Order: sequence, then C-alpha cells, then structure tokens
Amino acid sequence: MSCDGRRDPGGSHHSWGPSEKGPGDLDTGDKEPGTVGAAEVPRPHPETSHPEPRPAFRMAGLSTLILLLCAAKDVMPSSSHWKPTWPSYRVPVILPQSTLNLDKPQFDAEARLEVVSPCGPACHKSSPLPTYEEVKHYLSYETLYANGSLTETEVGIYILSNSADGSQGKSRTKRQIYGYDSRFSIFGKDFLLNYPFSTSVKLSTGCTGTLVAEKHVLTAAHCIHDGKSYVKGAQKLRVGFLKPKHKDGSKGANITNSAMPEKMKFQWIRVKRTHVPKGWIKGNANDIGMDYDYALLELKKPHKRKFMKIGVSPPARHLPGGRIHFSGYDNDRPGNLVYRFCDVKDETYDLLYQQCDAQPGASGSGVYVRMWKRQNHKWERKIIGIFSGHQWVDMNGTPQDFNVAVRITPLKYAQICYWIKGNYLDCREG
Repeated sequence: MSCDGRRDPGGSHHSWGPSEKGPGDLDTGDKEPGTVGAAEVPRPHPETSHPEPRPAFRMAGLSTLILLLCAAKDVMPSSSHWKPTWPSYRVPVILPQSTLNLDKPQFDAEARLEVVSPCGPACHKSSPLPTYEEVKHYLSYETLYANGSLTETEVGIYILSNSADGSQGKSRTKRQIYGYDSRFSIFGKDFLLNYPFSTSVKLSTGCTGTLVAEKHVLTAAHCIHDGKSYVKGAQKLRVGFLKPKHKDGSKGANITNSAMPEKMKFQWIRVKRTHVPKGWIKGNANDIGMDYDYALLELKKPHKRKFMKIGVSPPARHLPGGRIHFSGYDNDRPGNLVYRFCDVKDETYDLLYQQCDAQPGASGSGVYVRMWKRQNHKWERKIIGIFSGHQWVDMNGTPQDFNVAVRITPLKYAQICYWIKGNYLDCREG
C-alpha cells in the first residue's frame, strides 16, 4: 500500500503519509490565529518531562497510520468555495520516549550551502517504503546545546483516539538560474522590515532561516550538520536580523525610490539549542537524507518580530496557481534579501521539485503559500517546506536539473510543532 506511488515490495514496507500573488505579495494585514488546546489535559513542560501517552492515545499501528496519513494527504478543499483554502489535516502525535547523553561533537565539518543529489522523483517513488520502526528512528532527533552538550531523543508515534474534531474538509556545472533570472532583490526598510519578508533571517554559517515562532527559526539541517558531524561554528551559531543602519531614519528617508538602496545591517542573536532529525544524520550518505533536511533553532531571547506559522504541505495541484514562494540570502547578492516565486514541476511525498532561481545561501529558506483560512475567515501564509538544494534528474534519458524543497508532511509537522510548543495539544491542527 502506498500514498505516493512508491514501490511496496512484497508488502513488507509501509507508507507514512499524509493564483498566488507575485512580486506584489506585500500586504501586511494577516492576523495570527490562536493556538489549539484542551484544558482538561495537563500540559507537559518540554524541558522537565517526557509525558507518557494517556489513555486517549493508542500506539500508531501499521494499518492505522497508513489510513490516517493517506487520508490526510488527500483532503480536498471545499469544492463550493472559490478561494484556495487551507485543508484540515488529522495530525499524529510524536512524543519523546527516552533521552540519552552523547559525547560532545567535534564541530569539524565544513558548512555546506547546498545539497546535491542524483535521485529524482522517479528514483524516490520507486524506492522501498520505510517500516514503522524506521520511521520512528528517522523522526528521533539530536539536540545540540550552546555549551556543546549533545543529546539523542527517541520518539513514539501515536494517534489520538478522539481526534474526529475538525478533521474533515472537502560532473557538470550545476546551474540554478533557469533562463532569465526572475529573482527580485528586496530593498528599502518599508519592505524588508515588514511581513512576510521580515521573517527571513541569515545564519552565521551562511544559510537562510525563517521565523516560525517567538524564539524559533526553521532552516535546513545541512546548514549546521553535514550528515556525519556538526559544522564549524554550529556551537556558537547566531541568527541575523536585518535592520537599518540609521536608527532615526533621517539619513535613510525617501531612499526606497532612489537609485541607491538604503543601507541595512544585521543584528545577531545567539542560538540556545538546535534540533536535527536522525533521518538526516542517518541518511545523508544516501538519498533518504534529503527527505529530512530540516532543523529547528531556538534563540536565547525572543526576536519580537511577526513570524510565519508552519503548515502541512498540500498536494501541488491544490496550491494557488501551483506556485510556491520563498526569500533568502543568495550568496551572489551579498547583503540582499532575494525573493522569488515559481511553479512546482513535480513532487513526491517528501519533496517538491521546482525551478525557482536560487544560489547557495538560499538553503534553509521557508517555502510558503497564501491560502484562505476558513475557520478564521482570512487569508494566511504558512511555511509548507524548506528549500534544500539541487538535483540532477534523468527525464526520459535527458538530464534535467531541479531545485528541491523538503515538504512538511503530517509527521514532520507533528515533530516540528512539538519542538516549538512542547505540548501535543497545540499541534492538533496542521
């Protein structure tokens, strides 16, 4: 049985699945919806306890997870509503089971600003599906702290027995510029300091990240870990926020429409800890690793900016115009935030293939779309993926190159949301 067309040899493997505006995508009137909770269930603290599943949970069996996540993947927006609408997803629960202390890492790897893989959509779709135990291992994670200590946390995957509420809803040179360069450099504090562009931040290792909570940044795992070791600078990792060089704005007034863009600088905040899934650490030597090329950073203090929430990635055919958006700090335009949008060309359950123009440095950018939130009666942007890197794909015997983004699936949403919230009750809505 397969959710995405991948091969299931002999039934021994199982599947674990579930027109946007262009350059004028600048409105800043979005309101952030409230979180989901339930007062009758105690809220565990993420640092002091690993809650055991309550009777309301059951261990996610093989067939149950398959049915749940396949159903989540295929949820359709209401056909009677003309607006591109965020679907409702039934999200599983991922909880820590045990945590072990590991030896301090060496921090001896070189930072990589992109990931290159020869395995394309057909390769991924034909690969054997992981078993339940393999998925649990991939979603277990390492946590690196600012003092250099390292832990490994094993997780369990559960399904809420009473989760019926709200779950319905109708070696050649690599090129990453495709034809005419369609990227837009964003200038002027009126744009750079306003949503959604203000959610893009720069990592001290050279990558890009996206603000997804008051103290959390989502980025690519390869920006801090090469699959074998943590990169140089990961222990003292910092996140940079663009701000004007002139606090009073007097020297930067009316500069937006001039030939000379207003000068900006980065204000840096140290990272308190990072989470990296074991799927990346285990699989970077082969192509399973790219499916888990994401990491979450927790800052030492709140950033006090508006952030963009994460969401489960809808199928490409449900995206507004079939299009995605992201902004990053491409290294061929130093100091500039670069915005782009493009069509999705292909997809697997874990990856989106597109030809958005991008250069190294944009890795880790949050891929987002803007859709109608029916429950809140408003438009809302959500991060549905993380820009990862570059792939050469054999298309009918002809090599073709794509840029690749890691999709936020229901399982990845449950994991990342728990990292942020520390409470599964706030992670029921994908």
